[in-house]
Amino acid sequence: MLLNISNHPSTEWHETQLRAARELFGSVTDLTHPEIDPEAESDAVLQIVEEFYLKVRETDPAAVHLMGEHTFCHALIPKLQKAGYPVWCSTTRRTVRKVSETEVRRTFEFVRFRRYVG
Repeated sequence: MLLNISNHPSTEWHETQLRAARELFGSVTDLTHPEIDPEAESDAVLQIVEEFYLKVRETDPAAVHLMGEHTFCHALIPKLQKAGYPVWCSTTRRTVRKVSETEVRRTFEFVRFRRYVG
């Protein structure tokens, strides 16, 4: 099972991404990415990292899909890897189209899952 920790629940993923997740991991379970105050100090972020590390250990997934707030991900990824959990991100192709002088429309198309290295 792939544990999805992101701001994008798997119920909102495009069928292409769901199919790829099922082929690689069998199923997907969501754990909502924490809201991290942009004013928070690093110590506060590390406390949230510890909470989520324990939640992952309790869930014991085959792999973790982790995308979100950068300092949170940067601290959590090596802890999960050290514990033996493969950590993955999803890659996308971004298209930007100018709609008017003041509006730009961005679309993101899922391409693949990529394992974090390191």
